[in-house]
Amino acid sequence: MNTRNRFRCALLTACALALPVAGCGEAGIAQLDFEVRRTLPHDPGAYTQGLLIHEGTFLESTGQYGTSTLRQVDIATGRVLRSHALSDEHFGEGIAVVGDRVIQLTWKAGLALVYDLETFAVQHTLEYEGEGWGLCHDGASLFMTDGSGILFRRDPVTFAVLEEIRVTRDGFSVRDLNELECVGEHVYANVYMTNEILRIDKSTGEITGELDALSLALTSNRPSDVGAVFNGIAHDGATGTFYVTGKLWPQMFEIAISGG
Repeated sequence: MNTRNRFRCALLTACALALPVAGCGEAGIAQLDFEVRRTLPHDPGAYTQGLLIHEGTFLESTGQYGTSTLRQVDIATGRVLRSHALSDEHFGEGIAVVGDRVIQLTWKAGLALVYDLETFAVQHTLEYEGEGWGLCHDGASLFMTDGSGILFRRDPVTFAVLEEIRVTRDGFSVRDLNELECVGEHVYANVYMTNEILRIDKSTGEITGELDALSLALTSNRPSDVGAVFNGIAHDGATGTFYVTGKLWPQMFEIAISGG
């Protein structure tokens, strides 16, 4: 047996004998499971960029130049209850509710639109550098992504960057973090162009859980459009379940996540 093979065998033996809590390789990252509770209708024309639940309905941000919106949607039926169209030069991205305001990112304009929650009237805008992708609010801070491997913790009033948190998987950076949902001490994130949801410790940036949603993508009746990728996470604090969907998907899934 050559030196390389002896080393590999020793490593495999060490992994097999290691305590579960210590793990080996990616063993410290929980593989999250899920159970589908309901399959619900979703507007197949909605290029979903941001999703959350507020007072029993969805708030959803849709993208694409010329068709971007902020909308309120009935959960059970997928019916759009009201909608505000963005100007043609703005591409809608992630959203978050802060008090009586909705903040909606735009992709490349460097502007966040701030709406009155009750009327969807634009009150003012906030400026930022770089691109806008995902956004969520944990009750104290906003967390934002820009397509890189950084979570930006921002002041919910001034939008100033308070902290940059590098997201890592076993010490290696993870890029393409997209739509976000703040849940307790974690931020859940879609990874753009994949069927993966990551659970991230928001204080350290370490990934503590991974969910593979390929089975949902395969049963979603999504179109063949290359842009029809998995995106959209909303947590229901009342039930503990999550709602997930994708861009241009005709279905929304309510799932219960378990494991780790």
